[in-house]
Amino acid sequence: MLRKTLLALAVASALVACGKSGPDKGDQASSRAEAKKNATLQVAPEDLVTLQNDALASGPVITGSIEPERKADLRAEVGAVVLQVLKENGEAVRKGDLLVRLDDTSIRDSLTSANEAVRASQQSLDQADRMLKRNKTLLASGMTSAQAMEDAEVRYNNAQSDLVAAKARAATAQQQLARTSVRAPFDGIVSERKVSNGDTAQVGKELIKVIDPNSMRFEGLVSADKIGTVKVGQHVQFRVNGYPGQVFDGRVKRVDPAANPVTRQVEVLVDFADKVQPKVAGLYAEGRVEAESRDTLMIPDSSLVRNGDSTYTWRIKDNTLRKADLTIGARDARTGQWEVSKGLAAGDRVLRAPASSFKDGQKVELLSAKAVASANGSTAPAAAKGN
Repeated sequence: MLRKTLLALAVASALVACGKSGPDKGDQASSRAEAKKNATLQVAPEDLVTLQNDALASGPVITGSIEPERKADLRAEVGAVVLQVLKENGEAVRKGDLLVRLDDTSIRDSLTSANEAVRASQQSLDQADRMLKRNKTLLASGMTSAQAMEDAEVRYNNAQSDLVAAKARAATAQQQLARTSVRAPFDGIVSERKVSNGDTAQVGKELIKVIDPNSMRFEGLVSADKIGTVKVGQHVQFRVNGYPGQVFDGRVKRVDPAANPVTRQVEVLVDFADKVQPKVAGLYAEGRVEAESRDTLMIPDSSLVRNGDSTYTWRIKDNTLRKADLTIGARDARTGQWEVSKGLAAGDRVLRAPASSFKDGQKVELLSAKAVASANGSTAPAAAKGN
């Protein structure tokens, strides 16, 4: 009987023990979620952006290319065979350097003939001059007629005309001879070689191009319906293909008084405002003419979070993370920042690069730069993180 009683008590104890399970799994998950929500977010100074008013520039878009102001398209001025091309693309040249040499054999022969014609004409003129003087003396003494005197004057005048014509032909031949040597008109760089040794160069044929890389400018086009806001001297900021991440500054130098009849665009010439400029011609460029500017609150693009049609950011106030719904205006093409029309004020601090795990109302601990450096063992900035 005692054995049966002990067995019954043991079974009852086991059933009671089975009924007393550990904490409910649902309660554990809820506790972890609550702890994660209430976790303190550690933020370094480098993770924050203090908003302030800045100038928002607006104006028409300008597109075009980078071109040199000083450029020379050297062409053949005489018909001849190309004997030698002395410079290649990309080579620097000085003013007066020989670039292309053309065959001058026939032209040199023409010059020799013209010089001989000058010499013969000069002799004829000298002889006619002596005859004229002799006839003047004879006419004064009554030993010749007036008709002979007039004939001597005619021969002298004709000889003088022949000499002038012969000198002109010699000058033309000398000029043609000089044109067989194509020289650099200014200091620059050979940008395009169009001929090779042995080519036949007709008059007007392109031989070689030279540009001055220090005279680059932005030759852009602006839509005709926006040209009314463009004025000489306005500031222009633009980007050049091939120079990623670099913004160039310029000033409007000249506005074309006539629009293109096909594209209905107006050419605008922009000078570089500083010495920083590309050295390669023909690169595509795009920017904006700062026709208008106003002072407004700006926020970096990296601080914005977009969810469908709504935009918000995470603001830190009283050591608490708050979600701030925003009304966004225009974008500044120079800096990439956005205008804040509603939702924030100057002096507000927002996270530079918010994460998707942040919670509204989460506590924030602001770390000093010294504390961040000590925790990392270096001076590199720490990113925002949760405990």
